[in-house]
Amino acid sequence: MDEIKWLEVAINTTPDKLEEVCAKLTAAGMDALVIEDEGEFLRFLEQNRQYWDYVDQELLERMKGVTRVKFYVTDDANGRGQLEAYTRGLCWEYTVTPLAENDWAYSWQKYYKPLAIGKRLYVVPQWEREEPIPQGRCPLYLNPGLTFGTGSHASTQLCLEGVEEHTIPGRPVLDLGCGSGILSIAALCLGASRAVGVDIDPKAVDVAYENAALNGIGRDRYTVRAGDVLSDASLAAELARERWHLVLANLVADVIIPLSAQVPRLLEEDGVCLCSGIIDTRAREVEAALSKNGLAVTRKREKNGWVALEAQLA
Repeated sequence: MDEIKWLEVAINTTPDKLEEVCAKLTAAGMDALVIEDEGEFLRFLEQNRQYWDYVDQELLERMKGVTRVKFYVTDDANGRGQLEAYTRGLCWEYTVTPLAENDWAYSWQKYYKPLAIGKRLYVVPQWEREEPIPQGRCPLYLNPGLTFGTGSHASTQLCLEGVEEHTIPGRPVLDLGCGSGILSIAALCLGASRAVGVDIDPKAVDVAYENAALNGIGRDRYTVRAGDVLSDASLAAELARERWHLVLANLVADVIIPLSAQVPRLLEEDGVCLCSGIIDTRAREVEAALSKNGLAVTRKREKNGWVALEAQLA
């Protein structure tokens, strides 16, 4: 059986004309539209906060300022007839790109390549797990979906660099706002004895466990909980029964600031708290909150307008 070939039709427009373009195509009979709009994309990410670890910087750049509508027709006489009907009278320029069936399903994977972070970590998309790992690197396998990259968002990179530096084999890790689990799983891959991840989004639990399994990490070493340590006193007390060598908080300033009051009772005496996800204009506020709660900032990392802070008990 011959492979089906497709044509991808992309119409570039502007946010104020997006609805008009969609209405014209729908009226012409095309009801399977793909909308790529930077504003919608950012709103989607905000609603799916547990996946922010995966957001690829290259993908963010490609979406910047974009408003386009895409649809697909078969690359044959019938499909070209449909294309002519759908685009008749269309006032916007459009491009037509031939795609093989395999391209349709997997072309997005070309954007997600292995990423070397720090001196040891090597973040690898799951479909490239058979490729050789550079000597001296520790692989961290992830399985991003169609929209998400592999940990190359600046704030996640900064925190991963700190995880690499401060993970001590045989010592435990607490990941507050764990999302996909990328940070705590990285610590486990680097030798942490065990880790607990907590996130307010219940969907994050399955995501983190799935990524852990890709790295051969079972629930004997990794526990993921759904909950909010800021509002759930019993959960906060349960976590404080143990002292953690590494406390991770890749969140946002408005969450890290109140969370800083709980960190001192979570840290081991020589432990380190890594805070990331901080926009550079809010870094001083976070530093002040850490200091107020008995923590001394020992290092500040910066990248692409994002800041990560390392702190220890003063």
